[in-house]
Amino acid sequence: MSTHQDVATRTVELALDGMTCTSCANRIERRLNKLDGVSATVNYATERATVAYAGGVSTDELIAAVEAAGYHASLPAADGDVDRSAALRTRLWLAAALSVPVVLLGMVPGTEFEGSGWVSLVLATPVVGWAGWPFHRAALVNLRHGAATMDTLVSVGTLAAYLWSLVALAAGTGGDLYLEAAAVVTTFVLAGRYAEARSKRRAGDALRALGSLGAKDVAVLRDGAEVRVPVAELAVGDLFVVRPGEKVATDGVVAEGASAVDNSLMTGESVPVEVGPGDAVVGASLNAGGRLVVRATRVGRETQLAQLARLVEEAQTGKAAVQRLADRVSAVFVPVVIGLALFTLAGWLLLGGGADDAFTAAVAVLIIACPCALGLATPTALLVGTGRGAQLGILIKGPEVLESTRTVDTVLLDKTGTVTTGHMTVTEVYAAGPLTQGEVLRLAGAVEVGSEHPVGRAIAQAAAAAGPLPSVTDFRAEPGTGVSGVADGRRVVVGRGSDGGVEVTVDGEPAGTIEVADAVKESSEAAVAALRRLGLRPVLLTGDREEVARAVAQQVGVDEVVAGVLPAAKVDVVKRLQDEGRVVAMVGDGVNDAAALAQADLGLAMGTGTDVAIQAGDLTLMRGDLRQAADAIRLSRRTLAVIKGNLFWAFAYNVAAIPLAAAGLLNPMIAGAAMACSSVFVVTNSLLLRRFGRRTSGSLC
Repeated sequence: MSTHQDVATRTVELALDGMTCTSCANRIERRLNKLDGVSATVNYATERATVAYAGGVSTDELIAAVEAAGYHASLPAADGDVDRSAALRTRLWLAAALSVPVVLLGMVPGTEFEGSGWVSLVLATPVVGWAGWPFHRAALVNLRHGAATMDTLVSVGTLAAYLWSLVALAAGTGGDLYLEAAAVVTTFVLAGRYAEARSKRRAGDALRALGSLGAKDVAVLRDGAEVRVPVAELAVGDLFVVRPGEKVATDGVVAEGASAVDNSLMTGESVPVEVGPGDAVVGASLNAGGRLVVRATRVGRETQLAQLARLVEEAQTGKAAVQRLADRVSAVFVPVVIGLALFTLAGWLLLGGGADDAFTAAVAVLIIACPCALGLATPTALLVGTGRGAQLGILIKGPEVLESTRTVDTVLLDKTGTVTTGHMTVTEVYAAGPLTQGEVLRLAGAVEVGSEHPVGRAIAQAAAAAGPLPSVTDFRAEPGTGVSGVADGRRVVVGRGSDGGVEVTVDGEPAGTIEVADAVKESSEAAVAALRRLGLRPVLLTGDREEVARAVAQQVGVDEVVAGVLPAAKVDVVKRLQDEGRVVAMVGDGVNDAAALAQADLGLAMGTGTDVAIQAGDLTLMRGDLRQAADAIRLSRRTLAVIKGNLFWAFAYNVAAIPLAAAGLLNPMIAGAAMACSSVFVVTNSLLLRRFGRRTSGSLC
């Protein structure tokens, strides 16, 4: 690893390992920021630290500071893109495989045999020791910092059950064994942790998807000849060629040629923009018409696409993952339980009780509080809830998403591809001369068959759907102007009018106008009504023109409209509403929505949209039906309610029995039975989510 000694400020990204909750991220951040000249931000969701440092600080010292806090750090070059969930998956499979026979030997009558206790001990040891090591390690780190989380309770509970069983076997007293409790608790909590790790890994997928959107190579003009080079070799001032159907390689200004450029990925504008010499174009936009020669004005990290990626990253960093509910309660519950167990042990000894009775009562307290049901509370409800959601076409990315749905009061709706279809459609045909509307569409469609322009294709498709089209001769395409040809012996010219419509002339005389627009989805009006019934305030947010946005909003019943906004401005709108105290949900489908989806308290991505939007969102609506936004919020709220109910009963069962265990009225076996009872209740309560279904109105009950 290199050491940097100059005074210039540098920025480095460190990959982190060992964090189990947001308090871990806060500890690392505080430790790094104590170093002179260091400003660090730790993202728990992506397990990354972005560190700006200067002066004599080296990367070695940064890593050492993280290590001193009890965690692991490495440079990206050393760490690569490691899937940290893979290690948890291995631990989970081993724990599950070994726990099954332990449970059978410990819980099923008639399965015991001579030495079965020792067999169970051998099987349970790698489960509790190796598979459960992440919990024990986290408990030790938390102990160093005077903190207690669910990891502490898992570690103490499983080790207490394991060590009690080990002592009972070694002493040969024939006492009760609790190896199955230790193994099962470890397995279930690992399952929940594995699901969380996979969810956190997906947080970085939006940035990886953004990186794949741009062109990979480009035809650069050098000494009058085209030379194909990687985009990374482009420099400001270079001239490069963009052919029809190709992506613009980087931000620039058109030097030669005219064409229609589809900017919908970046701006959300539904109609391609006509560009010519002197007009600006952005990287990753699509050339839908003629050949362009573009002069590069911004490259690399300065392009709009790169800036959008930074917006997504900053929004994800600013929206730290919600701390798990179990950890919140455990922060108080864990030290209280441990204190009660020690108090029970001391109390029995001081009151003259025997050491065996004192230890039995203390272990009973720990076992009755052992978080088997607590470990099941979130993952089982999440498993059933997300499974039911998947059946309904709703994908929930993780438990941290659920809390956001509870308090959402404002929902921002992207227009193109969300409220509308995202495809150009003929909405009206006006005849201005002797021809009928059908004849105007038929002649215009015949000429547009040869056009590559999205508006032209929409006219051609509408005309073809109405009937056979005449053949066309002498076809001409003038980029930026329109198309013309001879159909039925008449010269037909189709081009964009001054008011935004498409004008048609026949033999030099005005024949009519064709209106082409992005059609509103049939379900959008019902979806807005469903969102209002949930108490949400809908706002249409789009990069399209004001008049287009107002027309769409009126159709679907939205009163508030924010139009003509670029990706950065969409993020600003979200932040402004949040600053006003609003809890904001964002529904979108495009690259231009990704940063706003990440910034919002709840991001809902249309599954029919881009991968970037899907990865940046918290919920994915696979059917592309806006009504699913209301369904998703209702399902998420119900799942969260089940999780909270599970957590309450998981504690209630155990807390009610703790005084009995401390008094010696519950031996460890009965304590284990109570723990099992609470687990059965939690699982049964979670399974009720399978009844969650759709009403005919489009909402979920």
